[in-house]
Amino acid sequence: MAKSKILLIYTGGTIGMMQDVKTGSLKPFDFKSLTNQVPELKKFDVELSSISFEKPIDSSNMHKDVWVKLANIIKEKYNKFDGFVILHGSDTMSFTASALSFMLENLSKPVILTGSQLPIGIIRTDGKENLITAIEIAAAKHKGKSIVQEVCIYFEYKLYRGNRTFKYNSEHFDAFKSPNYPFLAEAGVEIQYNERALLKQNKKALKVHAELDNSILVLKLFPGLNEKITSSLINTKGIKAIIIETFGAGNATTQEWFVNELKSAIAKGIVILNVTQCHEGRVVQGMYETSSQLKRIGVVSGHDITYESAVAKLMFLLGQKLPVKKLKDLLEKNLRGEITSS
Repeated sequence: MAKSKILLIYTGGTIGMMQDVKTGSLKPFDFKSLTNQVPELKKFDVELSSISFEKPIDSSNMHKDVWVKLANIIKEKYNKFDGFVILHGSDTMSFTASALSFMLENLSKPVILTGSQLPIGIIRTDGKENLITAIEIAAAKHKGKSIVQEVCIYFEYKLYRGNRTFKYNSEHFDAFKSPNYPFLAEAGVEIQYNERALLKQNKKALKVHAELDNSILVLKLFPGLNEKITSSLINTKGIKAIIIETFGAGNATTQEWFVNELKSAIAKGIVILNVTQCHEGRVVQGMYETSSQLKRIGVVSGHDITYESAVAKLMFLLGQKLPVKKLKDLLEKNLRGEITSS
């Protein structure tokens, strides 16, 4: 069989930094000499190519234009490669993975994001294992087809569906969790794939959506929410959608002023999405009276979507310039495996 062709895309982040022997400072890694720095890659029966951003960016500076750039690179190279590995800073990796999952419709090849907590030039780095195994998974096939056919994150021996993850730890190597969906693969002596959890794609052609709209407000609720400040935020000019991060199973204050502010926003055509602050579990509007009023006024349930995925999904759907009713319907629909279907 022909070798799998994998494209490595370096955006920036800790994994791509090397320590200067003389100064001890960190500087961007030269990916043209990748196999010299990570000689283990020479043992793979894989054709490896790489693209590096001219100016690597810290993932804290990630924005929608970079997501469009990544999606367009994959679109341009899609027929030339069997899989893609994106090296990315871990802080906003879940946002990027979520965004790409919506932007790359009918994806039938692996797009795997990985990174590290320590630079690849540090002796104790986790970057080498993450990089090597991400490439191995991206190259893996069964009966001529890629085993993984979705956007994923690989970190510390686990492969996750990208739009189900969040970064929960900044100090340990196991930086990501996916509490509402099982991992897709686990790397041990062998890589064990969770076949039931993997997305099964149809044979339609890849369709790339490059229009994103970030006219979104995120309102995280807390006891004692200030009426004046909250009202000012909700009535900010140009807002098209609001994510409210609620308590528990989607609960919020029942104070009249708050409910009226939301009703007024909805009447103006603003979409309001209810996402729980809990990392595990789901929004069930109507379970308690404190969420029933949200359902009655037209707030959309986010079910078990992550905050990161909710942001990306709204930006994607707003970019489609859909009628409000259609947009609301799609928010509650499982598009890319981001929510658990009822």
